[in-house]
Amino acid sequence: MSLIIHVELTIINKLGLHARAAAKLASTAGKYGCTIKTGPNESKLVDAKSVMSLMLLAASQGTVLHFHFEGNDAEKAHRDIQQLLIDRFDEEQ
Repeated sequence: MSLIIHVELTIINKLGLHARAAAKLASTAGKYGCTIKTGPNESKLVDAKSVMSLMLLAASQGTVLHFHFEGNDAEKAHRDIQQLLIDRFDEEQ
């Protein structure tokens, strides 16, 4: 059975989804076999495993992104990505 999770997560780090943060998000997403898409709304979702697609979102601090996880490991992927955002991509601010 394929699990589907829809959730909104807020970018809270000071620099937003800049190059290093986007690379870290794409790397984390890439660890999972499930499909992970994100974007500013339901109709503009991009592949969260693509650094370039993530950077094109130009998500600044405070931006709410819609995340869609679909697949057998969707729950674990959701937890890891949510924690990455909570931890501000391991940045100081």
